[in-house]
Amino acid sequence: MKYVITGSTGNISKPLATTLTSAGHDVTVISSNESKKSEIESVGAKPAIGNILDVDFLTQIFSGADAVYVMIPPNFVVTDWRGYQHQAADTYVAAIEKTGIKNVVQLSSIGAHMGNGAGPIDGLAYFEKKLDDLQNVNVKKLRPSYFFTNFYTMVDLIKNAEILGSNMGTANQKIVLTHPNDIAAAAAKYLLDLDFTGQSISYVSSDIRSFSEIAAALGNAIGKPNLPWVSFTDEEALQGMLGADVPEALAKDYQQMGKSIREGRIEADYHQRNEYPHGKVKLEDFAKEFALAFRN
Repeated sequence: MKYVITGSTGNISKPLATTLTSAGHDVTVISSNESKKSEIESVGAKPAIGNILDVDFLTQIFSGADAVYVMIPPNFVVTDWRGYQHQAADTYVAAIEKTGIKNVVQLSSIGAHMGNGAGPIDGLAYFEKKLDDLQNVNVKKLRPSYFFTNFYTMVDLIKNAEILGSNMGTANQKIVLTHPNDIAAAAAKYLLDLDFTGQSISYVSSDIRSFSEIAAALGNAIGKPNLPWVSFTDEEALQGMLGADVPEALAKDYQQMGKSIREGRIEADYHQRNEYPHGKVKLEDFAKEFALAFRN
């Protein structure tokens, strides 16, 4: 089988490519960074260096593939984040149509059911809807929950203020969590089996824990057993991100996402479908990874 993987050597795309090449398949990994070529080759895949916003480039690389894994890579230098997401989605769909790809696995997100009001997830909802318009294409939309690895962004908060916190909820509120390895495993299963037809959605999650449990687990792992979870107001969250030089438009998007998590709107469809964690990586497992990153 011939697969094309987007996302370069990211924390989902690299293990995904490794799984596919280990199974003996022909795998091409798209990256915008020339320096990633050797890392891509080290897992047995072929590098394709180019811009995912270039429909001619994507069409060339997608041609002849049995299936593609598509995701919108983060791009923190753009001033119009939503415009970038829409352009990436439009380009992917155009390339899929031009090449006649029949099987697509898309990295979406929990909260994409909202369509509006979920911050940066709204761009992934747009992508889902654009894929809906494809004819005679099988599309599996993966909706992982909040990434464990997002807590790495709070390392400085711990070091400088001895707290964990955000506007996502109070200490006793629970949040659905996912590890990138579990997302990669889910994507690999769908790509290897190709047993999905039409347009379908699958949630990916690893654990469900309260913010106080998260603070305790991460705190214990780094030698701070009394690390508290502090619930920020929306304005405090926004000002904190602006103070960390996050672009204003993106900061407002993440403020909105945190608010929607706190209000239960982002996870509503997950719970209405009676979903539950299938992933292998639990909070205590991630805490060990977090401790290594914290000390480096």
